[in-house]
Amino acid sequence: MKSPNPFFAGARCRCPRCGTGAIFSGFLTIRPNCTVCGLDLAKADPGDGPVVFILLSVGAIGCFGLLFTEMTFHPPAWLELVFWLPMMAILSLGALRPFKAIMIALQFQNAASQAQNDETGDV
Repeated sequence: MKSPNPFFAGARCRCPRCGTGAIFSGFLTIRPNCTVCGLDLAKADPGDGPVVFILLSVGAIGCFGLLFTEMTFHPPAWLELVFWLPMMAILSLGALRPFKAIMIALQFQNAASQAQNDETGDV
């Protein structure tokens, strides 16, 4: 069985091996196993990687948007905060699941697992 593209599988929050089974059991809780192919997802840990990418991309979008609206329309500060703070929160929460799934899929594609190093004792 050929593994799906990790970016497509991750964007759909699907298993990195079969591309069909869901990898999340909650909003960000990773299932112990794929429901379709049985892939062990217990050792999948993307760490803070997805958050870093989201902070950088959403922060850039928010800063550009805030500066653009300030320079173009000159709205009051409270109006900009009422619009841009929830917008950035929605973008961050909306991107968190797919980014985490993409990082997990890339881990499995590249056989990058911290747990493998822990088992063998290698540093």
